[in-house]
Amino acid sequence: MTALRDLRVKLFADGADLAAMRDLAQLPYIAGFTTNPSLMRTAGVKDYAAFGRAVLDVVGQSPVSFEVFADDFTVMEQQAREIAGWGPGVYVKIPVSDTHGTPSSGLLRRLAAARVKVNVTAVFTLDQVRAASEALAGGPPAIISVFAGRIADTGRDPVPHMASAVDLLRTQPQQQLLWASPREVLNVIQADTIGCHIITLTPDLIRKLALLGKPLEHYSRETVGTFHRDASEAGLRLDS
Repeated sequence: MTALRDLRVKLFADGADLAAMRDLAQLPYIAGFTTNPSLMRTAGVKDYAAFGRAVLDVVGQSPVSFEVFADDFTVMEQQAREIAGWGPGVYVKIPVSDTHGTPSSGLLRRLAAARVKVNVTAVFTLDQVRAASEALAGGPPAIISVFAGRIADTGRDPVPHMASAVDLLRTQPQQQLLWASPREVLNVIQADTIGCHIITLTPDLIRKLALLGKPLEHYSRETVGTFHRDASEAGLRLDS
């Protein structure tokens, strides 16, 4: 069983809770951070720029991805250039298309030419991976985020899909594939096995990393103990 120290895939923390990000930044195995508008809404973020500055104070030089929120490519580009100026470790998350399904390839090309580091988000298909990679070719470091967990939610095995995506990026060493929306610790092992560069983890999954390689006999006994303790504390009885 692979130990945490043996992983080649980089672990990025996903969230928008500033206190949690501060704690996670102290963990030596957290290599970067990602967030998105949905997470920021849940966290109650109102002032995006102030939040961004606070995050950068917390994560230091670690890479961190902030997403644009417009649905117009011209405005997206304006937002991307502003966000990129927040710091050298910033990657700007650009959706793979607008809400009408129009690909963002043209915008990706312009940002790559302007040396803006991009994280292409909400990617699902291999055609989207290919198009994004081609648009970013020759540009600065970039990330392509494939939502493997949501692919799995549709009943499809994401592992062959992600392995094919890894192969598509082999000729672009400045581009990294990110396994997004994982559902369990097993996904970390799967991502590592196929050579995926990055996987994002929410704080609850990061806590579960402590279980990596745990002896199953011990885990079984702990589980039995948990059920017994909970039954006792609940005062369960069978009255005849």
